[in-house]
Amino acid sequence: MTSSSERNYRDTLGIYPTGVTVITTLDSNNVPVGFTANSFSSVSLDPKLVLWNLATSSDLIPIFQAVKGYAIHFLCLEQIDISNTFASPVEDRFANLDWSLSTQGLPIINGCAAYLECESRQCHAGGDHSIFIGEVTNYACDTSKKPLAYHLGNYAQCIPAS
Repeated sequence: MTSSSERNYRDTLGIYPTGVTVITTLDSNNVPVGFTANSFSSVSLDPKLVLWNLATSSDLIPIFQAVKGYAIHFLCLEQIDISNTFASPVEDRFANLDWSLSTQGLPIINGCAAYLECESRQCHAGGDHSIFIGEVTNYACDTSKKPLAYHLGNYAQCIPAS
């Protein structure tokens, strides 16, 4: 695949709007880590299963493969800066961030539109990404928040149907 056709493929995928999530956990030293992801999907309602992807080139792969659980945050429109921070090679992405530990011991970003706490279930190879499947054990949602979306390479807002 040439770089121009790879760019065209990425542009084609960008036609599909996605939600913006940040996925967090604690590493083996109990240091919070996380990253921005738009590769999220519900898999099953019974049991409550979700999936997300992480590039195999990421330094976070061994951490997420080893942990027992993680939190998935659905960012709201006012959290573009959080998305940008967690998408950047920042050493401490949690510095100056309003977050707390959940009762399950997972880092939760406060003020999100929603979050899911998940137990790790499976990790599969998927080309240049790893596919993680988790079982939702706890969740919260604030329907007054406008969720953040990504479309055509830019942030966007979800507009409710009238």
